[in-house]
Amino acid sequence: MIEPRGPFTLGSAARFIAGWPPANRPEAAAGDEAVVRLGFLVDDWSGHASVSLRQTDEHGPVQGTIHESTAADDERVRAQAARIVSLDHDGGGYADLGERDSVVGGLQQASGWLRPVLFHSPYEAACWAVIGARIRQSQAARLRDELSAAHGGRVRVEGEELFTFPPPQRLLALREVRGLSEEKVRRLHAIARAALEGELDRERLLAASHEEALAALRRLPGIGSFWAEGILLRAVGTTDAITMAEREGRRKAAAHYEAPEVTGDDAAFVALAERWRPFRTWVSVLLRAAG
Repeated sequence: MIEPRGPFTLGSAARFIAGWPPANRPEAAAGDEAVVRLGFLVDDWSGHASVSLRQTDEHGPVQGTIHESTAADDERVRAQAARIVSLDHDGGGYADLGERDSVVGGLQQASGWLRPVLFHSPYEAACWAVIGARIRQSQAARLRDELSAAHGGRVRVEGEELFTFPPPQRLLALREVRGLSEEKVRRLHAIARAALEGELDRERLLAASHEEALAALRRLPGIGSFWAEGILLRAVGTTDAITMAEREGRRKAAAHYEAPEVTGDDAAFVALAERWRPFRTWVSVLLRAAG
């Protein structure tokens, strides 16, 4: 049982997953029940797992059930599942922020108190960045899913079959991947090696300073500034960082705050985001997800 610290509705996570191209799960929000079904590679690379998360009452406890696991440590599986929906962080001051800032408060209410939904791991986020470079997200999702079906794990959760991404060891053994160029395969191999050497360890990146973590991620082949920030915010799971490169979120901030200058003026955007501390990342996700 996971007790959310601060307001949280699992239904908001399910709705986000249903519309998020990297998840490629349009059925995730089907039905009235607040449930999220996950299948993922466990981030110590010891196996894969399937987990269901359920919430009966808004802001109430979340029941996590492991359905299948070949991982070495069930506690690690539970912690990773909680992290994917940002239940590992203390959101106790999140409601207070919404009371201070009416724009944030409106977005919180409209979204059902959405928290960031994360990639299963920094390793998978980095691989998604490489696979998706210079192609449509729908095409990237198809190629990623084909790679997972051919070389990853297969798990079932409440009757649903899910494929998990190949572990780094398996990825390194592949000489070619259908639909990917030789250069992309080389970059995937480099990311797999970095993962095995601990360079993509979530706790290590979370403990580093913002600039140290970004510098480490930028050293990965195929990962520039845009995706370094993307991995840090949407896979490591920081709560209080912002990205300059994500233009859609800045455009929506400009619209909601009637401040057109924040779209192109970095200093103006940073100044606006100061009011969102200590949840700048969470508010950025709210804005990005807003209509």
